[in-house]
Amino acid sequence: MRLLKSTQVSDLHSNISHRFTRKATRAIVLNGENILLLYTKRYHDYTLPGGGIDEGEDNISGLIRELREETGAQNVNNIQEFGYYEEYRNWHKNDYDVIHMLSYCYSCEIDQELLAPEFEPHELQNGMQPLWMNIHAAIIHNEMVIKNSEKKGLSIERETFLLKRIVAELL
Repeated sequence: MRLLKSTQVSDLHSNISHRFTRKATRAIVLNGENILLLYTKRYHDYTLPGGGIDEGEDNISGLIRELREETGAQNVNNIQEFGYYEEYRNWHKNDYDVIHMLSYCYSCEIDQELLAPEFEPHELQNGMQPLWMNIHAAIIHNEMVIKNSEKKGLSIERETFLLKRIVAELL
């Protein structure tokens, strides 16, 4: 899979060898210029559905599971590689100084009808909800959050970059 972008925070801890790698998938589901996204009330942003790949799970199985859990999507098909986004960020939990985040992105199709999502407790606390959104409006919204919000999440730069690449390459 092709590398879309590699980033690291400007104040990255010097002990990058004391890191752990987290692999995740991100789903790109388009319907014209509308895209299936997650809105997160806590950060007031839009992100691609997806999340961590479980131990022993391959990327495609993780993609399908996360898409079903977060959006209620059914019959995920026509899965195509889009690219991956690599990040190095400081980690503020025990045992590691740095997280190496790999987000594998795939375009796919789903049935129009969405079932109820099965959010994890932290996702419910953050006020996550799936919705169809015009991709251009989502980009503009996220750019305003990046520019003006003190409570923005760590993933918004990645997500906004990915949305722009989707517009450039898939629309």
